[in-house]
Amino acid sequence: MTEDDVYGPVDFVLMEFEGDRLTGRGAVEILDLVDRGIVRIYDIAVIGKTDDGEVYAVDLAQEAVAAELGDFGELVGARSGLLGDEDVAEAANAMEPGRLAVLIVFENTWAVPFIRAVRASGGELIASARIPAQDVMDAMDALDQLSPI
Repeated sequence: MTEDDVYGPVDFVLMEFEGDRLTGRGAVEILDLVDRGIVRIYDIAVIGKTDDGEVYAVDLAQEAVAAELGDFGELVGARSGLLGDEDVAEAANAMEPGRLAVLIVFENTWAVPFIRAVRASGGELIASARIPAQDVMDAMDALDQLSPI
């Protein structure tokens, strides 16, 4: 691997929405992160689950569908191959019936200069973890509830 072949960590997020409440407001924010070079989108899948539990894929390439999903339609070309059928099936298993979800695979490009510098100094990442945002919010709410001593 050359110095130019450094990548940032790649994450995925699965966001579930009630029924047809996917407005695309989240897409506006992630597109802003892309424009600022903070993340790179590798894959996106929109998955639906009927009230009966039937899973279906939403084709972002269809103009009518893309229009209904707001700015998520702008991500139609995000296909790297990192996201496979098994990943989509696993995401669908996590979903509640009657919901729509967006699965996004993205690279944290903000980390590339840091990783490059660490590697140039002989360092190597040996462990990494992520604390889900909801866990952080729950912990902060719990701290707010504590009485000062």
